[in-house]
Amino acid sequence: MSTKPTTTDLQWTELDQRAVDTVRVLAADAVQKVGNGHPGTAMSLAPAAYTLFQKVMRHDPADAEWTGRDRFVLSAGHSSLTLYIQLYLAGYGLELDDLKAFRTWGSKTPGHPEYGHTTGVETTTGPLGQGVANAVGMAMAARYERGLFDPEAAPGTSPFDHMVWVIAGDGCLQEGISAEASSLAGHQKLGNLVLLWDDNHISIEGDTETAVSEDTLKRYEAYGWHVQRVDQLPSGDLDPAGLYKALQAAKAETGRPSFIAARSIIAWPAPNAQNTEASHGSALGDEEVAATKKVLGFDPEKSFEVSDEVISHTREALDRGREAKAEWEKAFAAWRTASPERAAEFDRISAGELPTGWEDKLPVFEPGKSVATRAASGKVLQQLGEVVPELWGGSADLAGSNNTTIDKTSSFLPTGNPLPGADPYGRTIHFGIREHAMAAAMNGIALHGNTRIYGGTFLVFSDYMRNAVRLSALMHLPVTYVWTHDSIGLGEDGPTHQPVEHLASLRAIPGLNIVRPADANETAIAWREILRRYTKVFGKGAPHGLALTRQGVPTYEANEDAAKGGYVLFEAEGPEGQNTPPQVLLIGTGSEVHLAVEAREELQAAGIPTRVVSMPSVEWFEEQDQAYKDDVLPPSVKARVAVEAGIGLTWHRYVGDAGRIVSLEHFGASADAKVLFREFGFTGEHVAAAARESLAAAAR
Repeated sequence: MSTKPTTTDLQWTELDQRAVDTVRVLAADAVQKVGNGHPGTAMSLAPAAYTLFQKVMRHDPADAEWTGRDRFVLSAGHSSLTLYIQLYLAGYGLELDDLKAFRTWGSKTPGHPEYGHTTGVETTTGPLGQGVANAVGMAMAARYERGLFDPEAAPGTSPFDHMVWVIAGDGCLQEGISAEASSLAGHQKLGNLVLLWDDNHISIEGDTETAVSEDTLKRYEAYGWHVQRVDQLPSGDLDPAGLYKALQAAKAETGRPSFIAARSIIAWPAPNAQNTEASHGSALGDEEVAATKKVLGFDPEKSFEVSDEVISHTREALDRGREAKAEWEKAFAAWRTASPERAAEFDRISAGELPTGWEDKLPVFEPGKSVATRAASGKVLQQLGEVVPELWGGSADLAGSNNTTIDKTSSFLPTGNPLPGADPYGRTIHFGIREHAMAAAMNGIALHGNTRIYGGTFLVFSDYMRNAVRLSALMHLPVTYVWTHDSIGLGEDGPTHQPVEHLASLRAIPGLNIVRPADANETAIAWREILRRYTKVFGKGAPHGLALTRQGVPTYEANEDAAKGGYVLFEAEGPEGQNTPPQVLLIGTGSEVHLAVEAREELQAAGIPTRVVSMPSVEWFEEQDQAYKDDVLPPSVKARVAVEAGIGLTWHRYVGDAGRIVSLEHFGASADAKVLFREFGFTGEHVAAAARESLAAAAR
């Protein structure tokens, strides 16, 4: 048996130690059975994960969605067995056969934890550092939720007070996203956040001395975190008593997020594999697994050995969870009685419903006026902010450009911040120049539930956010990205700031809906549709990216069909002005729709019946039935032109062999927007010429 720790505040029995050692052999067996995986970290982290799930966290394995639960994030997602085995032991629904099916087709235990796939998994992790930023978002959401429902309660007394616990590894802390997120967390003084660093000194290339020499604890002190270090036992194992003491001290620290460094030995206590890079991402081998079992007092001839006493002991977490939830429900019931109006709001928001009459607040813009769609979006947010209290968000230090300030008098900033409007429960988030962390924190906010989140930056900087955006789509999270300055139309800032490939690239992410409205009214309809589509049901939600103009564009009459993703903006007309079947279709998005309208005027004057189709969202359009799509884009009309100021990859399937695409297949330049559009061929005249080419090709 491994050395039993000396404990004081922590009650630690032989069964607890046997359970921890069981975790280690299960991790080794699961990886050995499938032939691949990451056994070492799951083995060394066993005491830490067990202490959290069995001794510290407030959770109910019988109700993984309980509002009052603590959240746990395994940022080091490669060590998924660290989480799966604790879910199995505690009684979340995983059983031994699920561990035996690790990393195989159809199992509940995929290679990295996946939200919505395995009960008890709070977020999808794998790309290192994402979980750290997710957890920061969860902690922010918990504070905002408290402000919605119970702002006057004394600290620690509200049913909406809970903790967010994170386990992160060396790789998580080396990735830049965790630095961004940790800096934000320190600035926000998120006292409900605790990060446990598995300081094992090993990465794929060996000892972390190959890449890191900084003092990580001092770095986190500089971020404004409460910092502790937990020493090892003389044996080299993690010390549960020390961990427990540090975790409790972190929980008591309410004015700062907490960082706990735990020096571990990867793959401990495997006789030959411990402290090696091989144990990070490879099976230990039959001989080493058997040798490890001997060290721990297990039968080397048996696999997946779990005694009845151990599982009976760990499943007591169900009883503790039931008791904790019952105690919480008493406090929750008292809150409901004392705050009936807020309780009604909680019921509405938690059900994913919007307030009665919210759509009446949406602005309608006067046709004919020139309005930038970013400005229209800002007007929509300010109007909706008056009636949808759960809607909040901000920008990566570009609020004045993104128009993402929902309330100029209320900033989400901690108590003690000297700025005007600072409020720990404020509406407007200042993410700082941290696009990657912003996107991942937004994921955490959405995962936490009970709020609706958006965040803005320039479209070109979506590149900084891409991994987190991809995870938004993978998890089907209802987050809204507000990406402005969506083309060469931003002008003089030049090619470094002018998105070219971004729209096509983002549309390539499965499950992400890109919405590029043509004008102010389409922008309002887009926001309405995005909010309507919000759902808490996994598999039906989706992230949205709004691509908005810097420059003013003409405003047209509002058309409800914009919510279908594509619709007829202007119909083809015959000689007497009557509607007639089109000879050519012009498809546009965003600021290029008005170019299609100009081209239509020229073509109509030449006797060519021309239909203009505005397609703000390809994804929404593809959801429609074939009859509607054929009605908008009649298959019989082969002459087609798509116009968008970006790479044309999106449009080949819509224009066909005879069609033409007016696109931008190179980087932009620094000049006035009007000059750039003219020089790069984005004019009504050029679109009309492309239409004539398409007509000729279709006639061959």
